[in-house]
Amino acid sequence: MEITTVPISFPENTNVIIGQAHFIKTVEDLFEIMVTTVPGMKFGIAFNEASGPCLIRTEGNDDGLVRCAAENCRALGAGHVFVIVIKDAYPINVLNSIKQCQEVCRIFCATANPVTAIVAKHEKGGGVMGVIDGESPRGIETPEDREKRRALLRSVIGYKR
Repeated sequence: MEITTVPISFPENTNVIIGQAHFIKTVEDLFEIMVTTVPGMKFGIAFNEASGPCLIRTEGNDDGLVRCAAENCRALGAGHVFVIVIKDAYPINVLNSIKQCQEVCRIFCATANPVTAIVAKHEKGGGVMGVIDGESPRGIETPEDREKRRALLRSVIGYKR
């Protein structure tokens, strides 16, 4: 077995969700979740089938984001893994609905940070072991840092009042 790292590429001003699921209809169920959770959001979904023809199944409402998700699934080369690339929304808007999808087994990450997946390769295929999401901490927040965080949530992102 070989352990490799796979950098995940996605456009600026988008977020990525990487997870594991178990059934061919996953890509369609995830599509339904995305279109009914945040109207107007743009997204692409790709899912690596792990049996039968072993195709990368795709859905979405933005061709560029669908291609991006598919390219990342191809690079991962791991069965039953899905990649969702979203624009004009945040993972927090859709994550609980995705977790409730019957086929979803786990979420590896939901982020706008640089992501590198850790993948185990075997003669039969590959599996995502985990991800490196962003950078390591540089320290503990100060009172000034706390105020900046709170201001970001309230004025820039609009999640708190």
